[in-house]
Amino acid sequence: MLENTSNAEYELIQHCKTGGLKHQEVLYKQYYGYAMGVGLRYCASRDDAMEVVNDSFIKVFNTIKTYNAERSFKAWMRRIIINTAIDRRRKDLKYQLHTDMEYASHIGNHNTAIQQLNAKDILKLMDELPALQRAIFNLYEIDGYNHDEIAEMLSIPSSSSRVYLSRAKEKLRKALTTEAQSHE
Repeated sequence: MLENTSNAEYELIQHCKTGGLKHQEVLYKQYYGYAMGVGLRYCASRDDAMEVVNDSFIKVFNTIKTYNAERSFKAWMRRIIINTAIDRRRKDLKYQLHTDMEYASHIGNHNTAIQQLNAKDILKLMDELPALQRAIFNLYEIDGYNHDEIAEMLSIPSSSSRVYLSRAKEKLRKALTTEAQSHE
C-alpha cells in the first residue's frame, strides 16, 4: 500500500473489489468531483463529461480487481477517465467533417496576459478551443504525455499532434492577450 493512501481508502477499495454496492457508491461519491474535473478538461460540455465519468466508473468497478495498491488509486482512475474520454472522442470523430491541416506558424510569447488572469478565465478560454486541440493540449501540457503517446491514443500521426498543440497554444495566447487587454 502506498504511504499516501489512507487505511480507510485502502479498505474501501478492498470492499469494492468484492463487489460491495454500498462501498462502490461511497467510492463514487468520494471521487466524483475529481473525476468530473478530469472529464471536463477533455469534453466539450458538462453533459459529455458526465457521460465519460459515469462510463469511467463502470470501467473502474469492472476492473478494480486488477488495481494494484502499490500505485496511486487516483492516478489509476485518472488514466481510465482519460482513456474513456479519448475513446469517446475517437467514436465522435466519425461524425465530424475533416479539414485540411494548415502549417503551424511561429508562436510569440505573451506572459503578461497570463499574469493578469485567474485560473477560471484560462479554463473558460480553453473551453473555446476545438475539441481535438483541447484534448491534445491537456494530454501534453497537463497530463504529461509525449506526442508519440498522444498520436497512438488518438490514432493520428505524431506530427499532427505537434501541429494541433501549436495551434492550441497560438489560439490560447491570442485569446489570453485579448482577455488581458479587456481587464486593463
